[in-house]
Amino acid sequence: MATLELPPGSPLPSERDLATQYKVSRLTVREAISQLAAEGLLTRARGKGTFTARPALDNQARLSSFTQDTIKLGLQPSSVVLRTGIGIPDEQVCANLGLRQWEPAYSVERLRLVGGQPVSVQRGWYHAGHVPGLIDRDLTGSLYALLANDYGLILDSGRQTVSAQQADDETADLLRLPAQSPLLVFHRIATANHRPVEDMTSFYRGDSYQITMKLDRYTEQPGPKFVPGGTDEH
Repeated sequence: MATLELPPGSPLPSERDLATQYKVSRLTVREAISQLAAEGLLTRARGKGTFTARPALDNQARLSSFTQDTIKLGLQPSSVVLRTGIGIPDEQVCANLGLRQWEPAYSVERLRLVGGQPVSVQRGWYHAGHVPGLIDRDLTGSLYALLANDYGLILDSGRQTVSAQQADDETADLLRLPAQSPLLVFHRIATANHRPVEDMTSFYRGDSYQITMKLDRYTEQPGPKFVPGGTDEH
């Protein structure tokens, strides 16, 4: 079965067909499928069958672009611009981008793909004063590279939160998922030289993304401690 080449997300032939093709018993096929599923190479969907797994993008808790992360894995990224515009963000986005109330900003929504397969929907707001004419540019490539090359803005710092939620109908359709499928949601506010430039929310397929973090054991530092109702310990 290791020689069977199928694109990511492809349905696996039936156990009977595989047993016939490779001249082995169905029990052998079943055990092989279970092993490949345990290794993350196959995924199972109840009532639908077994599918080849999509490659998981890995975010190592650093400020990098989707394009950078994908290319480092030896994969081919691409983008489809779904819609762009200029509008008035909500109060929280205005605060995040340092905008005055009712000050307009650019909105950009893109579908991100790996090897032609959709993995993420990104919906972002951009400070129009820092990136004039942004939505008139070619936004199908790396947006971070465009900001650096065309505007001299190198995103060097940010704050990101990660959560989980179910896909709404529109997002599920774009990602070719059943409605209410689990998503990883990244909300990022990125700055360049202390100036907020981007407020973006990315919705990733739960089966296509993972997060890796380096953890160091926390050791309490020696020093005075506050004891409620008492005195400091030394």
